[in-house]
Amino acid sequence: MSILKAPPKQSKNAMIQVRVEEHIKINLDKYAEFIGGNQAYVVSEALKLLFKRDDEFKRWLGEHSTNSTQQQIRGDVLTKTA
Repeated sequence: MSILKAPPKQSKNAMIQVRVEEHIKINLDKYAEFIGGNQAYVVSEALKLLFKRDDEFKRWLGEHSTNSTQQQIRGDVLTKTA
């Protein structure tokens, strides 16, 4: 069973560009195919999982957040857009 589930309809999105090692892109493509999603969905869900599970980041974020950033945090997941 996959860790991520197939993508639901996404809400407001922001565009990012990243460079990754070739083997990471290959596995990203394979994982997206495996769950019936796309690259953007896999990356978004993986980052949400990272933000949710990283307790040190959550503490740091609480110490470095402004009121407007705090309003953009949903649960343990940062949803700030550029």
